[in-house]
Amino acid sequence: MKKQFWQKPAWKKTLIGAVLLAGALLIALLIYTFQLLQPVDPAATSLERFIVPKGAAVQTIANQLHQQGFIKNPWVFRLIVKSKGLENKLQAGSFELSKNMAPQQIAALLTEGTQDVWVTILEGWRKEEIAESLANQGLDQFDADEFLSLAVASEGRLFPDTYLVPREITAAGMYQLLTSTFNRKVEQGLAEEIAASKYDLDKAIIMASLVEREANDYEQMRHVAGILWNRINIGMALQVDATLQYAKGYDRAEQTWWPFPTAADKSRQSPFNTYLNPGLPPRPIANPGLNAIKAALDPLEVDDLFYLHASDGSMYYAETLEGHNANVSRYLR
Repeated sequence: MKKQFWQKPAWKKTLIGAVLLAGALLIALLIYTFQLLQPVDPAATSLERFIVPKGAAVQTIANQLHQQGFIKNPWVFRLIVKSKGLENKLQAGSFELSKNMAPQQIAALLTEGTQDVWVTILEGWRKEEIAESLANQGLDQFDADEFLSLAVASEGRLFPDTYLVPREITAAGMYQLLTSTFNRKVEQGLAEEIAASKYDLDKAIIMASLVEREANDYEQMRHVAGILWNRINIGMALQVDATLQYAKGYDRAEQTWWPFPTAADKSRQSPFNTYLNPGLPPRPIANPGLNAIKAALDPLEVDDLFYLHASDGSMYYAETLEGHNANVSRYLR
């Protein structure tokens, strides 16, 4: 007589039960995965801006997509990107996405041409360098000459940073962005530091532009700022080589705005020549970053009057000319 199911051995019952359970779990997993591959809101009609930061990892992008409600699960998005070999194809920039898009569609869109461009303005650039760089960024409506005309009196206040800008941004739009960022990050962001400083902001910006060109890290900047303010306080010429470079302008032979200064440059007649003219130059010589501005507002209190740069990037300081000459012999000869 054929045995009924309930008459089968216990191990067979267990095995069959396990198979049925595994099958049920697999079906549930497939259904769940299918759901995760669907749009967050199929009925959505609006487009929203999504920004992929410069250099962002796939994990970061997936988490931001999830946090902003464009995908249901970041792990599923990462698996899609990996399975399709898109890890190195996702672009930085801004994209118009909708919550009616499936994660596969979003992944594909993020590999296509972004609507915006990331541009980086480096600390210590003069306005001409900024204009040249922007002119080479593929900004369709940017005009370098117009930008320089607008920025003629704004050296020092074209804030260095990395910006995400529309490809169609104009010279006026770019100028407004840089100067408004200066206002936000310096005049407003450093309001307490400015109020507590004994130095006027306009003069501090000029000093910061010198410090930006003369020092590397924040502590060096504070030390150099302290030395240069000391020189001003005693009526000593600043003798900053960067001001000679600024006065000289573009050097076609070296193809740089910051050529190595020569002995003849120290005799160049220019209000920016701090070997001939005591005190600060009339205007900033570059556009300093936040650290240089902070250093100019809050310099290190030192008795030093001299500094030099060693070949390895180190800086050495001295209170007297004799001490400075000793440093020159020790570190530069």
